[in-house]
Amino acid sequence: MYNRGMPRLTKIYTRTGDDGSTALGTRQRVPKDHPRVRAYGAVDELNSLLGVALAQGLDARLAETLPPVQNLLFHLGAELSFPAEEGAEFNLPHIDAKHIQSLEELIDKLNAQLGPLENFILPGGSPGAAALQLARAVCRRAERRLVTLGREETVRPEALGYLNRLSDALFVMARYENKQKGVAEPLWDTQA
Repeated sequence: MYNRGMPRLTKIYTRTGDDGSTALGTRQRVPKDHPRVRAYGAVDELNSLLGVALAQGLDARLAETLPPVQNLLFHLGAELSFPAEEGAEFNLPHIDAKHIQSLEELIDKLNAQLGPLENFILPGGSPGAAALQLARAVCRRAERRLVTLGREETVRPEALGYLNRLSDALFVMARYENKQKGVAEPLWDTQA
């Protein structure tokens, strides 16, 4: 399905990036390691890892929850591909406070079904939980990339808040996935 106003990819390679540059949404060329590109690149990596987690056969509740999150991450990537001042004219979809609130409600609901966290846990357990923990770590990196970008250019606070809350949600989802799969959480052994 083609969405009017959204890019239509007719050719995958262009060779224009062979010199180490890439185009922002405005078609302005910047180095591929520009803070804006690093920010939306980390969001893309996070989104891909959510796809890996889903491919592990997550619990039905999580499998239902993550595709809308992936869609919102696409919104965020689109938003980040434009400098704030220039992106406003394109009326791009973006993350709002309601999306952060939705994550908080999810965290509270899932956490209510988990026992209290009595020790730090190691990433791992079931394959799905391990993938969610990896996504959590990349989510924190994406958040740091937005902070870096925010030192030079405008970053909407909702974008930062969403990534901050999403990393918390992914941690709780990993715990929930282990519980649903009957896999004990790997605990940090301070004596190891």
